[in-house]
Amino acid sequence: MAAAAAQVLVSSLVLMMVAAAAATYSYPDQPTDYILLSRLYRRGPERAQCIGRNRKCRLMVLQCPWQCPDRKSTVQGKQSCFIDCSPKCEATCKRRKPNCRGYGSVCYDPRFVGGDGVMFYFHGMSDKDFAIVSDSSMQINAHFIGKRVQGRSRDFTWVQALGVMFGEDSRSLTVGAKKVGVWDDEVDQLVFTYKGEPVVVPAGANSVWTSDSGDVRVERIAETNSVELAVEGLLSASITVVPITERDNKIHKYELTRDDCFAHLDIQFKFFNLSSAVDGVLGQTYRPEFHNPVKVGVPMPIMGGEDRFQVSSLISADCKSCVFQAQAQAQAAASSTITDMGLGMEVATQCSSNSGSGGMMCRR
Repeated sequence: MAAAAAQVLVSSLVLMMVAAAAATYSYPDQPTDYILLSRLYRRGPERAQCIGRNRKCRLMVLQCPWQCPDRKSTVQGKQSCFIDCSPKCEATCKRRKPNCRGYGSVCYDPRFVGGDGVMFYFHGMSDKDFAIVSDSSMQINAHFIGKRVQGRSRDFTWVQALGVMFGEDSRSLTVGAKKVGVWDDEVDQLVFTYKGEPVVVPAGANSVWTSDSGDVRVERIAETNSVELAVEGLLSASITVVPITERDNKIHKYELTRDDCFAHLDIQFKFFNLSSAVDGVLGQTYRPEFHNPVKVGVPMPIMGGEDRFQVSSLISADCKSCVFQAQAQAQAAASSTITDMGLGMEVATQCSSNSGSGGMMCRR
């Protein structure tokens, strides 16, 4: 009995100490799902306490592994600590910048790796927008930039911006790369909007912008040009702005000039709670019955379907294959327009609603 009472007393003291530490060592600019605690040792791993809505993780103290003790690695190529208070309740090592060979990646000109693990290219068209993912709960579009070289039958293309819509009120979030002449790694080239208004994500690695509702978060994962975007319960994405290098320009004969290095996005998505009716260039590859039509083993397997996936703007859902249920915008046939935010385009907020939904599932 005495031993049991002592154990209860120790547990109570531990909880009180954790609460006191959280109050003492919290930082106002950290993500809303956890607060930082003091390190147990001067050079020990970072620690955090979960404070989000996930009851499984709430008040749990997570410590970064010794292999990656810091959320920001100061060594090029070394993994950083990723604190996940929803849904896994763990701190793990991971390279937070996009893995262009990993599932859900969209990189280069542009090359996709689908939810089925198959790599393919989707060329699209320059200055056009295409549905990357369209589901009953969200829509992700991409704005393509590019150029036509003399003698070629198609454009070289890259993804310059993403538009995300979600929720019954069809809230919108955009992230894009500015048009850049000569590239400088020290200058940040990312621009953001939320619900049609410009968003400023504070400078510096690990700084965070969070929506007023708390379910949208943008965290810088480097001093400049790299962020992790998350919409609670729907998706997370690692995004980095990169230029076309002089070496790539020579190898691929893009014929770029010094007035535009075609800065574009490398992206890797992770999705939660996709339905079995999900569509879009990338989204379709997450359907359980999907059979990828591309020719595996050829140097450049091409995925077609531009006519199925093209949308009228970065934040519209009017493609032939779109399944996003945009109730609020379906009632408003014509909405306002977002001012050009340095992306070189206007973004109409008009959406249409097509039928199509299915049982809930979660894949890679």
